[in-house]
Parts: sequence; structure tokens; C-alpha cells
Amino acid sequence: MDGLKLEEFQKYLTVKYKEGHTSSGLFMKLVEEIGEVAEVINQLEGRKTKNNQMSLEAELADVLHYAVAIASLNNIDLSKAIIEKDKIAAIKYNHSPNLKEFLEINKNI
Repeated sequence: MDGLKLEEFQKYLTVKYKEGHTSSGLFMKLVEEIGEVAEVINQLEGRKTKNNQMSLEAELADVLHYAVAIASLNNIDLSKAIIEKDKIAAIKYNHSPNLKEFLEINKNI
């Protein structure tokens, strides 16, 4: 496997969460995971003692999992939404290239 594509991840999560799950339930899990990311960052930056059970990599993966699951449950094409949101931000904050342009420039990488 070369890598995971966002579209594939969304399809998987749509199947996984299609029955018996709600956006609000998944949102509560997302908030919990964001709190765990905060704990790990506090540990990494010396503000808390280390808990060897948690890693930033794993906690960020959990955050993405639940954010993408919420989008999937609500039939949101995240790839399209991310590109459109970045395009608006690029105009607002006057930065270049925007994500769409970047992808076009680097499609052979």
C-alpha cells in the first residue's frame, strides 16, 4: 500500500459508522481526543510528567479519525471542503500558492 487517500478513509468510516452512531457522539470522542493531544503536548514541553501510554502520533491519528468520521456521516467531501477553505484563506491572508495550486505544481512528486 502506497498510502492512505482521504477519500478511501472517508468511505471506510462511512461503512464503520453508518449505523448506530451520531455526529454528536463522534464529536464527544473528538473532543476527548483533542484533550489527549493537549496532554501529550504538555508532557513533551515539560509542563506535565510523562505518561508512556500516550504518543502524539497516536492521539493525532485519533483526532483525524473522529473529524473525518463526522464529515463522512454528514456526506461532506472533505477533500473538496479543505481545498475550498484553503482557497478562501489564501485570498483573505494573501498567501500563495493556495492548496489547489500547490497540488497542481507538485503532482509529479
